Amino acid sequence: MLKQLSMYVENKKGTMKNITGILKEEGINILGSVNNNGGAEYGIVRMVVSEPERAYEALKGAGYLCRLVDVMGIEVADEVGNLHHLLGALSDSNINLDYIYLSFNRDSGKPILIMHAADEDIYEVESCMKAKGFTAV
Repeated sequence: MLKQLSMYVENKKGTMKNITGILKEEGINILGSVNNNGGAEYGIVRMVVSEPERAYEALKGAGYLCRLVDVMGIEVADEVGNLHHLLGALSDSNINLDYIYLSFNRDSGKPILIMHAADEDIYEVESCMKAKGFTAV
């Protein structure tokens, strides 16, 4: 299971540079990230980072509204159709995802799909995916 840092941030010039600067100063590596525009004024930044608790404290201390969320990472081969295969396994198990985004395993070099399923128990989803032969990270 992975911890994701989620931030509700103002849509203004320099916001991401400020966030990444704080993480840089703390020596925290961004392993995966996605930004969603929540409207004209605010958006949501989601990140998997090397030290989520420390990142949370640093960004919260800088005035950002953030929280830590459990997400699942599934390693897949970098081949045509693998995302389709993974989504089929989730669908067959009646699991609905809120969102996915991409990272990669720095050790194996393989892609990792970061997933969140709000209406599901993430630990049950992880167990289900392992039972279907997928590798959770």
